[in-house]
Amino acid sequence: MNAITQGYFKAYVGLDWADSKHDICIQAADSSHREFECIPHRVDKIEEWALSLHNRFGGPIAVILELTRGPVVYALQKYDFMELVPVNPSTLARYRKLLHPSGAKDDPSDAELALDLVLRHPDRFQTLATQSARLRQLHLLVEHRRQLVADKVRLTNRLCAALKQYYPQSLEWFEKLDTILFCEFIKRWPTLRKAQSARSSTLEKFFYEHHMYRQDVQQRRLKGIRKAMPLTLDEALIEPFSLKAQLIAEQLRLILTAIQQYGQKISELASEHPDYELFVSLPGAGASLAPRLLVAFGEERERFQSAGELQMYTGIAPVTERSGQKCWVHWRTQCPRFLRQTIVEWAGHSIRYSFWAEAFYRQQRNKGSNHQAAVRALAFKWLRILYRCWQSRTLYDESKYLKALQKRGSPLVAAAA
Repeated sequence: MNAITQGYFKAYVGLDWADSKHDICIQAADSSHREFECIPHRVDKIEEWALSLHNRFGGPIAVILELTRGPVVYALQKYDFMELVPVNPSTLARYRKLLHPSGAKDDPSDAELALDLVLRHPDRFQTLATQSARLRQLHLLVEHRRQLVADKVRLTNRLCAALKQYYPQSLEWFEKLDTILFCEFIKRWPTLRKAQSARSSTLEKFFYEHHMYRQDVQQRRLKGIRKAMPLTLDEALIEPFSLKAQLIAEQLRLILTAIQQYGQKISELASEHPDYELFVSLPGAGASLAPRLLVAFGEERERFQSAGELQMYTGIAPVTERSGQKCWVHWRTQCPRFLRQTIVEWAGHSIRYSFWAEAFYRQQRNKGSNHQAAVRALAFKWLRILYRCWQSRTLYDESKYLKALQKRGSPLVAAAA
């Protein structure tokens, strides 16, 4: 049953947050009178305001705001008499435009609009589910790690672009640029002249210290260094670009080290969760995507009543619009982006590890879909399977699913074979 009812909460609070202050609109459950106030964004003032609400109304109290995370959310979650009700900012913006076509806007009225929207349509909103401390910590860790991976790609591209200007041979000597080995090499020998002036024994010792023991690779690199010809001898170019390359290499090295630290912490936390085995057993999930899938699904299995609800919430299900004789299907824009990215990335990885997933992907490509559309269609199909496994706490079994497809006479079985 939806908790946002007049009989459950003792009071409703609309809150419009800001960096320095928060505008608030308060309405008691047994009254239509609304009060307005403003509190500064200070821990002691938030504490004083929250306790005064509790002394006045008791609990529970619904706090309606446009956030699911952030400083004010974290500050209010420590009070067990408060339950947070998130409202999508786009939904509130459309509601504001409906009531105020002129476009008039200020913070106190936004707090009242959020309160009014939820009170008029309580069946459209739910209280913010509070996951366990372990899962909430894991959620932040996997998001932060994914941001670091994006930074790694950005810095690798910048380093590659800088080296191409004066030192392109270094890009040929190393298969991968996003490694600590490559970063340390560029920091120590940022120009071709310095690399060629180094002794072979010094270079070999450097490679051994960085766990590069393959003799054929070492000899190929040493030979390449000795025979390389400079792209340019202009010091006006070499000096600035070498300084830039060293700086980017140092930044990239720090990012790579941080990714390793995050990965270790994520692995420790995820492996202790009872649902981790369910996700790590999935084809192509692995140590990187399994914790992200665990966070994406969460712990509240009653949150989604069907696989369709999960597909729509994650943004995997497309949106169909009809008007008159026109009908079109488009990408769902209002959804948790990181969650959707996680599902789509895992679906793409599963193609190499699942027989039917590869067959389904090929089937979609043969129909004319591009790579991304085919992967999204595969993610849509995967979610129905994963939802069933998640609800029943059953590990995914590829052979069992293939037998089910064969029993139904699915053409994927023949394609997979």
